[in-house]
Amino acid sequence: MKIIDGKGLANQLKDELRLETDKLAKLGKRRPHLAAVLVGNNPASESYVRNKVRSCQQAGFESTLIRRPDDVAEAELLTVIEQLNSNNDIDGFIVQLPLPKHIDEQKVLLAINPDKDVDGFHPMNFGKMAQGMDAFLPATPYGILLMLEHYGIETSGKEVVVIGRSNIVGTPMSILLSRKAKLGNATVTLVHSRTKNLKIHTQNADIIIAAIGIPKFLTTNMVKDGATIIDVGINRVEDATRKSGYRLVGDVDYDGLAPKVEFMTPVPGGVGPMTVLGLMKNTMKAYLNN
Repeated sequence: MKIIDGKGLANQLKDELRLETDKLAKLGKRRPHLAAVLVGNNPASESYVRNKVRSCQQAGFESTLIRRPDDVAEAELLTVIEQLNSNNDIDGFIVQLPLPKHIDEQKVLLAINPDKDVDGFHPMNFGKMAQGMDAFLPATPYGILLMLEHYGIETSGKEVVVIGRSNIVGTPMSILLSRKAKLGNATVTLVHSRTKNLKIHTQNADIIIAAIGIPKFLTTNMVKDGATIIDVGINRVEDATRKSGYRLVGDVDYDGLAPKVEFMTPVPGGVGPMTVLGLMKNTMKAYLNN
């Protein structure tokens, strides 16, 4: 098995972005600027935002972190978004999800200017993506495409199964891989929690993208020899041997599948770093479009 090293690839591509941003700075131009809005102190969100800030530093980007408490009023958060929309020095921004229950996530996402929507969640960008038009791609699917390209994993004519139908990963991933494009032209099956006999679909797949959020859901009897596995899941499971009391595992049985598959992403160190890289690439795109 060949390990798809998302962490190593992300570092390589961030270093390439750094060379580009340093050239811009030497020409007297400002650096790309990414902002993040963080509501509350959800540990997973805190960690993700910290990674984004570190990635900005590595790529030579400017970054701004805007914090608001858990009980922030929806109107105040919408005002923050409007200020970011109108700030010409900020190229793109994200509102870290999930948001507190009293805030309408859809209303918040719709308020983001599509030209600054570097997470690729706005319906304007989603619709353009679905029609093969130029758009900001959702960060995780974008990162996965970059991994497939770097490792020379052919998608044209292949059978692909995407497990999970979220608007953030599963649904856009299925659209991207079925498009008439260099990294596309696949026959894609989208399966989910209501799919009957799900194993029948995965056993026939050349490439499986697991994004269902269930620890070690995909097992060795569900996969054919020589398949490629992209594991999007990040799940905490109890582990008394760890100081933290838990460890991170993906949506696939990594140890069980390792002898059987051709390529596979680890957890952690696979898709996660490439999601942040997709965000960085989108920010650079927004900067160049500005």
